[in-house]
Amino acid sequence: RGFLDAITAIGPRTVGSPENEIHTVNYLIEQIKAIEVESTDAHKIFIDIQRPTGSFSIDFLGGFTSYYANVTNIVVKLEPRNGAKHAVLSNCHFDSVPNTPGASDDAVSCSVMLEILNTLSKSSEPLQHAVIFLFNGAEENILQASHGFITQHEWAKSIRAFINLEAAGVGGKELVFQTGPENPWLVQAYVSAAEHPFASVVAQEIFQSGIIPADTDFRIYRDFGNVPGIDLAFIENGYIYHTKYDTSDRILTDSIQRAGDNILAVLKYLATSDKLAKSSEYRHGNVVFFDILGLFVLAYPARVGTIMNYIIAAIAFLYLSKKILQPKTRVINNLKKFSTAFGLTLLSWISTLVTVLIVAVLISLIGRSLSWYSHFYVSVSLYGTAATAKLILVHTLAKKFYYKNMNDQYMGDVFFDASLMVWAIALTMLTQIGLCSAFICTLWVAFPLLTKLMIHKEFRQKGTTMRFVMMYMLGMFVPYLYVMYLSWTVFEMFTPIMGRSGSEIPPDVILAGLIVAITVILSSYFINFVYLVKSTKTTLVTLTTVFFVTLMLVCSGIFFPYSSDSANPKPKRVFLQHTSRRFHDLDGNLVKSDSGIWINGFDYNGISHITPHVPEINDTIRTQCDEWAPFCGFPWILPVHFMFRLVKNWYLPAPDILPMSPVQFKVLSKELMSLNSVRLSFEVSGPSHMSLYIRPREGATLSSWSLGDGRPVASVGGDYFVFYSHGLQAAPWHFWIELAASEKHADEIVSLAIAAHYFFGEDKKSPQLYALMERLPNWVFSSGWSCTYDLFVF
Repeated sequence: RGFLDAITAIGPRTVGSPENEIHTVNYLIEQIKAIEVESTDAHKIFIDIQRPTGSFSIDFLGGFTSYYANVTNIVVKLEPRNGAKHAVLSNCHFDSVPNTPGASDDAVSCSVMLEILNTLSKSSEPLQHAVIFLFNGAEENILQASHGFITQHEWAKSIRAFINLEAAGVGGKELVFQTGPENPWLVQAYVSAAEHPFASVVAQEIFQSGIIPADTDFRIYRDFGNVPGIDLAFIENGYIYHTKYDTSDRILTDSIQRAGDNILAVLKYLATSDKLAKSSEYRHGNVVFFDILGLFVLAYPARVGTIMNYIIAAIAFLYLSKKILQPKTRVINNLKKFSTAFGLTLLSWISTLVTVLIVAVLISLIGRSLSWYSHFYVSVSLYGTAATAKLILVHTLAKKFYYKNMNDQYMGDVFFDASLMVWAIALTMLTQIGLCSAFICTLWVAFPLLTKLMIHKEFRQKGTTMRFVMMYMLGMFVPYLYVMYLSWTVFEMFTPIMGRSGSEIPPDVILAGLIVAITVILSSYFINFVYLVKSTKTTLVTLTTVFFVTLMLVCSGIFFPYSSDSANPKPKRVFLQHTSRRFHDLDGNLVKSDSGIWINGFDYNGISHITPHVPEINDTIRTQCDEWAPFCGFPWILPVHFMFRLVKNWYLPAPDILPMSPVQFKVLSKELMSLNSVRLSFEVSGPSHMSLYIRPREGATLSSWSLGDGRPVASVGGDYFVFYSHGLQAAPWHFWIELAASEKHADEIVSLAIAAHYFFGEDKKSPQLYALMERLPNWVFSSGWSCTYDLFVF
């Protein structure tokens, strides 16, 4: 904790700032050298400060290209006295996003790594392999420092596996949410060594699907280093992730100790493993892994899971076939009743989803979105009760009007079988497309089927007795307990993300859909009780009453989405950029200029809740898109424009800003490379963070450039985005672009804009920006900086 407090006391550690490039680096080097002095003779410690320059393209956030210059890495190698040919890497990052202390993301991980280095170096037990500790200083700039290390540092060639320490929340348990690719031995290493396991292949497949707007250094080591690894992240309390509230006092000592115990144990296991030296030989297939209530982890090869899944599905299909085909005289009748029950089950699920989504859309349209953000129970009372009530209602109506002359016991049996069929089909399909998460379906086929076989005789002879109900509940205990445990993890991750997922996707629709899915899963083997009980009236009335009361309260606005509670804040995120814009024509003449404070709310509500506090932000100053300019003529720091509607942000007129370190943009040359091909060379110097936007004009195409691997990568919408950053000092940035254009369009072939972002120093905030931020309510986390946008045509 001492390391953590010291790092966060330095303040926000933005790449390029003295806090990141000097103060934090000096502190870490000082601590590492102190550890080196106290190390035993069994080990050697080497320290290297790397400041790489490089470029790469990435398909994150719709695709863009990154260029970095002179960013900082602190690399420490701990190896046996006689040296080591192979190494395992442990990675953290000490930089933070602007305007935040970055305790959980990721100072706590660097603190844990310092303590692990200290512990290992004092051990008299020699290691078999080296352990490389990378304290990287430019992760928040979209993974730049890790790219510089894995592609350029001489020690990178010896790395056979890595552990990446990250955060998507503040404290709590660290979740293993990515492993591999392939290399199941790495998961087995975690399973064998971790003292407090918390891992899920479900989280891995959700994260790698891209639906969560985040990425980690794991991608860089996997894609550019071809190295397998384990990705861990703190996930608790994501509401204050990347905000001013991410302070060291909010991370419990138990959480730090737990992470340290796990990571130290896994690193020691890997550093003494024979498999590390031959890791390439164990690169075969994926692995299914999941923890059981944090007590232990089950892991097995995906190919074994595939065989097991198909066998269990086949047994279920055989059981159901036998039920339908016997006696032979009633096959047609049995098939008809089973098909009807199967269809009604699917119909009840679909109608429930549609009903609840209609409610969610209604809530969004009337401006009450995110009412559950600070009160999660509201989402359960609203969407959970609606989903449960609708499911019960559909089956109650079916029982009353369609199955009124049927035997209740027989119908309960048929609907159990219908649910079993749905899960068996789902198991087969998910296994067929290769999802490791199909193991959930395995649980929902194997345990219910086994339970049914065990209690079938009791049910047939005595009906729905208390003994039957108890045995039924006991048989369902394992899958229900696991799904509820998994649901908690999913909601722990997803609910806070809804507050920073942009203005395009209605979060109520997403959360409502998620609640319906979990309700359907949990009710699938209990809906048959609708046909076994005498009446569902009391249950329906209770659920409906709770739903309508909650709905009225939500519509009244009593549940305010955000909270400034100092013990448990759930703030609204707002970005404010004091911007000066200048647009030039082909001859270099200034054709348009303006300045203002560009205001973006990071959730679906935009800034509707803030407008009453700042009356001048009204519909007359909504942002207008300059269609002819790249990215609508606004200084996006990252290409996230597709996540935000311009009608949900504002451009408040403000005085022009005059940075002390303005951008210097020069055209060095314009060369005719071949027939209809032109190369433009540029030189740019400016602050530590800049964004380059390129839009080929009509009739022209961007064919190549000096960035990344030479192949231009377009962002969503067709424009090209380049993210630039540099460390404390850097030479002017030189680059070229090559365009192909027909003679007809040889004059104006490209629009190119450069945005400069001032995240620290004298140029960071203007008096007007400070004044506006002071007026914002205390439940807002505002991140503000100054920037310029200059457009040129060539």
